[in-house]
Amino acid sequence: MQTMDPVSPSSGPARSSPAADRNAEAILAVLRAALPGQGRVLEIASGTGQHAARFAAALPGLVWTPTDASPEALASISAWRASVQAANLAAPLRLDVEDPVGWPAGPFEAVVAINLVHISPWSATEALMAGAARVLVPGGLLYLYGPYREADTPLADSNAAFDASLTARDPAWGLRDRDEVIAAARAHGLAFTLRKAMPANNLSLLFRKV
Repeated sequence: MQTMDPVSPSSGPARSSPAADRNAEAILAVLRAALPGQGRVLEIASGTGQHAARFAAALPGLVWTPTDASPEALASISAWRASVQAANLAAPLRLDVEDPVGWPAGPFEAVVAINLVHISPWSATEALMAGAARVLVPGGLLYLYGPYREADTPLADSNAAFDASLTARDPAWGLRDRDEVIAAARAHGLAFTLRKAMPANNLSLLFRKV
């Protein structure tokens, strides 16, 4: 599943996303607290590769494997990888989240998906849950980041506008209900463990493989 975060080209194939720059430190703080000191992390729909480069450099005990379905994204990830030269940042893999055959063999200590759930059809979220359940170690982490609808919280105006823009681009896209995402995870043996409010009306949702 190709990521669709707006990007602006930089030198060569490397691309940059202002949103990735803005949210990297907040996401990293959550990951630092949730991830083990050593192990393997699989990032789904890595997009520009900025997060992979930043997180791998900051978490040297974790082997970080970025993925994406887009050739342009894979080229950008490779360029960011070359720029940081982090020994623990693996070469990017081509992966469509909805293709179970394409998932790399586990086990992984964590699966990370940033801004995927709302910029993809619901079938991608279901495939993400199934894939994470296959490749995670027992107790392994599934980390999701992005905006969600919540029954007990009014939708922020900025999120409502973003949702409208997403569905205008593709009717299969849009903000998902948090509880529906939690239920989809539970169906695959992934227990919801933490909701953390993030800047700009986003959430971190954390799950553990039972």
